[in-house]
Amino acid sequence: MISETCYRYSPKLSSENEFIADCLINLTEEHRNWGFKLCFLHLRNVQGYKWNHKRVYRIYCELWLNLRIKPKRRIKRKKPDKLSVPTCINHTWSMDFMHAHLSDGRSFRLFNVIDDYNREGLGIDVDFSLPASRVIRALDQIIEWRGKPFNIRCDNGPEYISDLLAKWAENMA
Repeated sequence: MISETCYRYSPKLSSENEFIADCLINLTEEHRNWGFKLCFLHLRNVQGYKWNHKRVYRIYCELWLNLRIKPKRRIKRKKPDKLSVPTCINHTWSMDFMHAHLSDGRSFRLFNVIDDYNREGLGIDVDFSLPASRVIRALDQIIEWRGKPFNIRCDNGPEYISDLLAKWAENMA
């Protein structure tokens, strides 16, 4: 059986509620990016008020101060150009890195070079670390064996931003 006082309960509005509302309005005008948690922590820790967080949040919501949750912006990219279809062997090569893990948890990397005309794997270099000098050495070996390609295609990964690799590409052009 539920007590009659539950049915007939009327909340006692405290005179402090108006003061809390004024504090919240002043805080949100001063700091527009602050949500409820920062406002409450500022009132509690900096200004020293000992109000219950549920009470402050109720007043915060009644004032419609809730900040809209901004969705993450998606970067709109242009449609990439269609990949050119190579017409002969050694016209376009593609190179990229892959990585995998051993059973003991160590990771290793693979450097792959592929001829785009006939999808032939020209070289695969495997090691725990593949610095730019090792990539250049592998490419020089493949060029010595197959000849210089017209184009080398790669992604914009962090592996290709080395000054050493950029100088090598300028010298080969």
